[in-house]
Amino acid sequence: MSSEYDYESLGLVAGLEIHQQLDTETKLFCESPTAIREPEASDRTITRFLHPTKSELGELDDAALEESRVDREFEYLAYDTTCLVEEDDEPPTEVDSEALTVAMQIASLLDMQIVDQLHVMRKLVIDGSNTSGFQRTMLLGQEGQIETSEGPVSVVDLLLEEESAQRVEEREEGVLYSLDRLGIPLVEIGTGPDIRSPQQAKEAAKRIGMLLRSTGKVKRGLGTIRQDVNVSIAEGARVEIKGVQALDQIDEIVELEVQRQSELVEIAEALSERDARVGDTQDVTDVFEDTESGVIGGALSSGGTVTAVPLYGFDGLVGREIQPDRRLGTELSDHAKRHGAGGIFHTDELPAYGVTETELEALREALDAGPKDAVAIVAADPETATLAIEAAAERAETAIEGVPEETRDATEEGTTRYLRPLPGAARMYPETDVPPVEPDPSGVDEPELLTAKVKRYQDEFNLDAGLAKQVAYGRRMPLFEEAVAHGVDATFAASVLESTVVELRRDGVPIKNLEDAHFLEVFELVAADELAKEGVGKVLTVLAEQPDLSPPEAVEAAGLGGVDEDEVREIIAGVVERNAEQVTEEGMAAFSGLMGECMGKLRGKADGEIVSTVLREEIGKRS
Repeated sequence: MSSEYDYESLGLVAGLEIHQQLDTETKLFCESPTAIREPEASDRTITRFLHPTKSELGELDDAALEESRVDREFEYLAYDTTCLVEEDDEPPTEVDSEALTVAMQIASLLDMQIVDQLHVMRKLVIDGSNTSGFQRTMLLGQEGQIETSEGPVSVVDLLLEEESAQRVEEREEGVLYSLDRLGIPLVEIGTGPDIRSPQQAKEAAKRIGMLLRSTGKVKRGLGTIRQDVNVSIAEGARVEIKGVQALDQIDEIVELEVQRQSELVEIAEALSERDARVGDTQDVTDVFEDTESGVIGGALSSGGTVTAVPLYGFDGLVGREIQPDRRLGTELSDHAKRHGAGGIFHTDELPAYGVTETELEALREALDAGPKDAVAIVAADPETATLAIEAAAERAETAIEGVPEETRDATEEGTTRYLRPLPGAARMYPETDVPPVEPDPSGVDEPELLTAKVKRYQDEFNLDAGLAKQVAYGRRMPLFEEAVAHGVDATFAASVLESTVVELRRDGVPIKNLEDAHFLEVFELVAADELAKEGVGKVLTVLAEQPDLSPPEAVEAAGLGGVDEDEVREIIAGVVERNAEQVTEEGMAAFSGLMGECMGKLRGKADGEIVSTVLREEIGKRS
């Protein structure tokens, strides 16, 4: 996307944190498989209430402390594969050796120095995403570097850690999580603050993503890789943006964060010129006794109250846009929502939502707010209304100071919303149940880069450039290499794994049910002339819909039992006979139309090359 900003003059500084799940057989600290389960497969649930604990120095982390102020119940879906470590009912086992090997491969690709000894640490997490209230993590590599077209970007650290639980559902009383994802090995890669433009951020993320996929041992699909972006400008503050799912959105997110911080800096300057201040919060329920506002009236009819805070000198600035469809008032609302409120109303957008001009005048009078001032209000149950308006008031105070340091959540639109304060060192402390590990990188082979694979596939297998890149960068690249190693024609294997699978997915076929063994056995049937290439799509469809069938059974179920050459010739001769007049007139020019009819009659039971050869012979007899 284009931008009006001069990032150099603004002093843009950005860095990346990339979290990638590893595709290992078992989890990082137990023998549970790393396969994702459907929630319906859960056979029991467990419940936890989590609270913050102090670090070794007796400190409480600000982010954990804020999270703890929201009293929530966390429920977890457990499965027949869930182990006691995941339930936090027994200590972890040793670090998974496969995960350690893959992580060292990644460190090598990033030109990193691998540490002499791994020490497992506990990272305090009380948002419910881990049953224990902490995440286990360990530093593996340091001092790496990648190249971009705008210069090198340092890679500060690589951590091997356990993935969090999957959030399934937000509830009024808390959150429902699934334990299938908890404990999957994960690498976290942190770059230095060397990125100076949105485009460089995107390029760096793509480069790291390519290196990760080059191992052939990382999970693919939505949610298996997440990019966090740290962004600041000279007059702003460091902001950590969490959960960027789409690689192609990174440049837009950086650009829109620059916009947000620039606007907040200008708002702070305006507030300073006005000697703005935030007043005391107050109960203003009386102002709205006879209100026709549905939101406020609904809260009051349920025994709720209306609380307000005067924002002296804020008029016109609370409603100022700082990102597309987001204003300073939206920032205040984000903080109020953290305490259970539906949001806030403010005078820059009133009268509206059923609030009348008369009520607005009475509200200003009650708070001694003049025409240059603004007022924010919250309508909710008494406790929520009090906590929410105080949170909104605190955020208004920081608006006077400038841009707050904080952690924000990325939205699908590329904007961000407040999540929590920036975490600090107080949330880290040693893990006492896992002994130190001495990694040995000497026996770890550095994998072939995907960029090199593309060229090799073109040279060695004669694939065209587009198909070679599709296969090399595709999630079934290891399967392609295994198939070719078993003697399967490379072009045929690539076409099935990329083109055929995409077509079936578009047709609604449940491709996720297909395992590597299904493809390999289908390839073997083709090689043994027990299945025509044209019938592969139908057989894969049957296997996807009935995965318990064997491939030979799927061939029969698809009605593709092989036919011998005599039967093929008989069917083709019949087609030529029915179109004798056309064949006599057009000769071999009739081939194209008749080929389609023959293939339709055979319905994938015969290989296209055999059909083509026999058809030409039959046409030749009548020409």
